[in-house]
Amino acid sequence: MNSGDIAFMLIATAMVMLMTPGLALFYGGLVRSKNVLSTTMQSFFCLGIISIIWVMYGYSMAFGPDVAGFVGNLKYVGLKGVGLGIGPYSDTIPDLLFCAFQLMFAIITPALITGAYAERMKFTAFVAFTVLWSTLVYFPVCHWVWGGGWLGAMGALDFAGGTVIHINSGAAALVACIVLGKRKGWGREAMHPHNLPMTILGAGVLWFGWFGFNAGSALSAGPIAVLALFTTQVATGAGALSWVLAEWKVQGKPTTLGAASGAVAGLVAITPGAGFVGPLPAILIGLVGGALCYFAVLMKARLGYDDALDVVGVHGVGGLWGALATGLFASLAWNPDGADGLFFGNPGQLGIQAIGAGAAIAYSVVLTFIILKGIDAVIGLRADLEDEVQGLDVTDHKEVGYSL
Repeated sequence: MNSGDIAFMLIATAMVMLMTPGLALFYGGLVRSKNVLSTTMQSFFCLGIISIIWVMYGYSMAFGPDVAGFVGNLKYVGLKGVGLGIGPYSDTIPDLLFCAFQLMFAIITPALITGAYAERMKFTAFVAFTVLWSTLVYFPVCHWVWGGGWLGAMGALDFAGGTVIHINSGAAALVACIVLGKRKGWGREAMHPHNLPMTILGAGVLWFGWFGFNAGSALSAGPIAVLALFTTQVATGAGALSWVLAEWKVQGKPTTLGAASGAVAGLVAITPGAGFVGPLPAILIGLVGGALCYFAVLMKARLGYDDALDVVGVHGVGGLWGALATGLFASLAWNPDGADGLFFGNPGQLGIQAIGAGAAIAYSVVLTFIILKGIDAVIGLRADLEDEVQGLDVTDHKEVGYSL
């Protein structure tokens, strides 16, 4: 045991927990005022529901002893055998602390998807989808990469969740957009964010929490955590810069929403390589990520899918770029436990990264489609048209966000 590492990981875990309320603020400000509570509720509720299923079986599926490279077995059901001693995933912190840190990742991933179907999925369907998607998609993919599964064995690099979290949730978000269909009036009526200061606050909380997300993935208060924290900062700043410059060129004005979105795009893009690349490549990853995600968001109108809060364009595209960029810029000089990428003499790493990303996309797309169709057949996915027009705050929760 190392008390310094324990203290560091306790703080990092709490920071990652704060990211989900930050996401609730970020998303809540982006929707119309009649849906602010229903949108924030979806993120906040994940803190409760995922915590329970993680203890009951989720941690065991993700990090239990490997079964055919696909999923963990049920050895740790109810966290049996997971205690305050050293576990299989860290030499210096209690096994239960590692479990708690990974729980925060499991919480925010389905919460990310809610931005795609915001303002139109009823709450009962959201609960069913969150439980089923986490069980059938997130836990297995997490095991593939971090829990001893086939992608980790192949050598895929994912320092803090580019494939496990962002590509995975982005692929699911695209399917959810298509299956649920467009919001009433999409493309004809104005659907502007109702509270951009709230969104900026949420983005700031996310940026802060992301230091725990990325640096904490080193699992110790050592040099790799320092590297991950620094690359996270400079890539995020670069992402905000390039998004704003791109929209300034295209739309004629720089916007606060663009700065916030670009920062999140930079955070997403650097996540898989935060502990594997140096500062200069991190800046390049952020610069490309911000502009790339901006143009990806512009494409949704042309392609005709209603991704309400740009989950596909930011998390899906940004996560994919980050995973591939890790295969380009990773260097053993920075992290001897990683690998060299294409630009450091190992072109095979780029191929491994592409296989990992492609497998996560394919699996998430197919399983998400099956889950959504199953829920629709049993209880229905979408709010009634009248409820959607009135707003889900009143129809689902009998509350209003503002009394002015």
